[in-house]
Amino acid sequence: MAVDKRLGELLDLVVKEGGSDLHIFSGGSPMLRVAGALVPIDKYPALTNEETEAMLKSIVPENRWSSFQERQAIDVSYAHKVERFRVNGYRVQGATALALRLIPRDIHTFTELNLPSILEVFAQREQGFFLCVGPVGQGKSTTLAAMIDRINESRAEHVLTIEDPVEYLFTPKRSLIHQREIHIDAPDFHTALQSAFREDVDVIMVGEMRDYETISSAVTAAETGHLVFSTLHTNNAAQTIDRIIDMFPAEQQSQVRVQLAGSLIGIFSQRLIPRVSGGLIPAYELLINNNAVSTLIRDSRTHEVSAVIQTSSQEGMIDMDRSLAELVRRGEVTVEHAYEHAMDPKTFERYL
Repeated sequence: MAVDKRLGELLDLVVKEGGSDLHIFSGGSPMLRVAGALVPIDKYPALTNEETEAMLKSIVPENRWSSFQERQAIDVSYAHKVERFRVNGYRVQGATALALRLIPRDIHTFTELNLPSILEVFAQREQGFFLCVGPVGQGKSTTLAAMIDRINESRAEHVLTIEDPVEYLFTPKRSLIHQREIHIDAPDFHTALQSAFREDVDVIMVGEMRDYETISSAVTAAETGHLVFSTLHTNNAAQTIDRIIDMFPAEQQSQVRVQLAGSLIGIFSQRLIPRVSGGLIPAYELLINNNAVSTLIRDSRTHEVSAVIQTSSQEGMIDMDRSLAELVRRGEVTVEHAYEHAMDPKTFERYL
C-alpha cells in the first residue's frame, strides 16, 4: 500500500474513533490515543523506517525538509480532507517517527468545555498578561482558543496569534484576526512579538514561551496596553511564576519580578481527567493577581501563592484540589483518578 494512502487511512481512523493523537514509528504498528489511553492499531503491520520517513516527507513543505534533517525534529500543521493536524516529526535511534494531534474544527465555548465562567472576565480585559499552564496534552491550546473566540464574538479588536504551527483557525466575527506561523511568517516568537508593536494590535496570543526574550517581549506588551495570552509547561501558578523569573539572567530577575507583579492578571492551570461517563473533563486551578499576590511576587515569596489561592475562593480563585474534590462529589470522576492529579493529597482528602 502506498504510504500516502496508508497515512490517509490512519488519519481517517483518528477522526472515526474520536482519537486525539496518532503515533507512527518504525518497527511497530501505529498507536492511537483515545480518551487519554494509547491503543495499538493491530490491523496495520509494523512500518519500516523508509515508510515512516516517506510519510513525514509527504507532510513537510519541501523548503523545510533540510531543517528536519539538520535538527532531527520539526513541527508543522497538516490538512487532511476537512481536518487539520499538528505534526511533530522526530528521530528515535536514527529512525523517523511522527506524532500527529487532531485539531478540532469547532472552537467550543467555556460551557461546552466545562471551564469556569470566570474566564470570561479575563477575555474582556483591555490589557494584562494571562497564562494557561499544565503538562503537554492537557487542553491549554483549546482553552486559549475559547478565550480568543470569545473576544472575537464580543469586541472589535485586532487580534494577533503567533504559533508554531498554527492550530485552531479563527473565522473573523467582530474582530480582525491575523494568525502568523513561525518558520513561514516569522523566524521566531521573539521577532514576531517585536513586530507586533508596530502592527496596531490589541490582543496577542503567543502559542508558547520558550525563552526569556519571548517572555520579556510578552511582559512588555502587557505593560504597554496589550492583552497577552500564552502557555507554559508548568504544573501550577507558583511554579509558573518561578519558571518565568528563572529564565532571566540573575541581574535582571528583580526587575522582572516588578514587571510581572504589575502586568500579570491571572494563571489558569488545568488537567484533563478521565470521566466516569467517558471522555475527559478538566480540573483546574486559577490564580487572580490581586494586591496580596502582587506583593508575594515582588518579595520573592511565591511559595505562599498556593495558600492564597486556597483561602481566596470568595474572590474567584480556584484551588486544584478543591476542583478535583468537586468532580468526585458530582460523580464525574473516580477518587482514584482524582488522587493521581492532586497537588496535595491531604488537602484533597479534606475537601472530599
